[in-house]
Amino acid sequence: QVQLVESGGGLVQAGGSLRLSCAASLRTFSSYGIAWFRQAPGKERDFVTAISWSGGRTDYADSVKGRFTISRDNAKNTVYLQMNSLKPEDTAVYYCAARYRGYYTYKSGYDIWGQGTQVTVSS
Repeated sequence: QVQLVESGGGLVQAGGSLRLSCAASLRTFSSYGIAWFRQAPGKERDFVTAISWSGGRTDYADSVKGRFTISRDNAKNTVYLQMNSLKPEDTAVYYCAARYRGYYTYKSGYDIWGQGTQVTVSS
């Protein structure tokens, strides 16, 4: 059973930082494109960032460019999301998603999802 497990969420003040992790039980992890999405209460699940299976390509939502960085360590089957200069509007449940040999900036492109981790940014 393929699983993605997010961790690293929590409560932080505006301007602070958090690093989220997405650990995958995928035997061929290095062949999966990985993305982060987030969903605030009452809103749609929105794209945040994605990284290709090689790590050579990344994309970011305009709202997080320059503040968030996605990276991956294929030896550890883990993708990271470094979030700096956090704002109250970044408050949401953050989900990681995976697709074999896929790279998309929309949620329907991914078929494996984690359970999410809550990020709350206080003003």
